[in-house]
Parts: sequence; C-alpha cells; structure tokens
Amino acid sequence: MPYWLMKSEPDEFSIDDLARAPRRTAPWTGVRNYQARNFMRDAMRVGDGVLFYHSSCAEPGIAGIAEVAREAYPDETQFDPKSEYYDPATTREAPRWLNVDVRFVAKTRLVPLAELRAHRELAGMRILQRGNRLSITPVTPREWTFITGRLLAPAAKARRR
Repeated sequence: MPYWLMKSEPDEFSIDDLARAPRRTAPWTGVRNYQARNFMRDAMRVGDGVLFYHSSCAEPGIAGIAEVAREAYPDETQFDPKSEYYDPATTREAPRWLNVDVRFVAKTRLVPLAELRAHRELAGMRILQRGNRLSITPVTPREWTFITGRLLAPAAKARRR
C-alpha cells in the first residue's frame, strides 16, 4: 500500500513542526500500537505518500501531505527513561518499537473529519470506520486520488501518482 494516513496531535507535533524540522524531515516516534508498528515495519517504503492528520484537537482533519523518507528503524524514545514513550521491557538488542522518518511535502487547507465523512467515495476509508483508533492507517490509491485531486487540489497535485 503506497499511501498512508498518519495522525499526530498538533500540540505535540504538527504539520508546521514538520515543515520547520531540519531538512523538513523528522522521525515518527512514539507509536505504541502493534498494528501501527507493523505497518511501519512491514509495509511502509521510502516515497510512500502520507496524509498528515491532526487529531485530538478542536477540529481534527488532514492538514498536509508528507512522504516516507526512511524505512523503519528502532524508536529511540523506547530506551529513554525520561520519555513518556519509555518501555522498560525493551532492549537495544531486541527493540520492540520502530519508527519511520517522514518528510514535509505541503501544508494544505484543513480537511475536517466531517468533510471526509460527507463523501461517499471515502465511505470505506479506515479512519472513518467506527472504533478506529489507529495512529497509522493505509489509504487506497482511489482514496488518495480523491482526497488530493478533489479536496486538496491544487497544492497536493504534485504528490499524485
């Protein structure tokens, strides 16, 4: 699956933070869900498109586009006792948690969750399914094309495949 939706709380790490990061690239740390970790480990590849989604905020929604810049490697926060993501059960020899690096592509208008729900073309999108709480979900090529071509155009057209 060459497209992903990745959620981040904007008060912790926003699309603007990614745009200001060195080389506009940052590690996607702190993922502590096995299914989301497995997506990073087993399926994400350099160049995959990412819908950057602001969550747990006044108006959640897609705030920009990024791309996977580096494939999965051990998340350093799991080893840091001062980190909220510290995991005392993991070791450097057998790390449990991974992250990928993501690179900023474009900040877009905010496409709120309610607007995503309003389009029947997106009815099957994982983020719109009842009970979905994953921080990383696959996006189908059709969903990506619809979102970037219809909802985010023209800023996102450069990322269409």
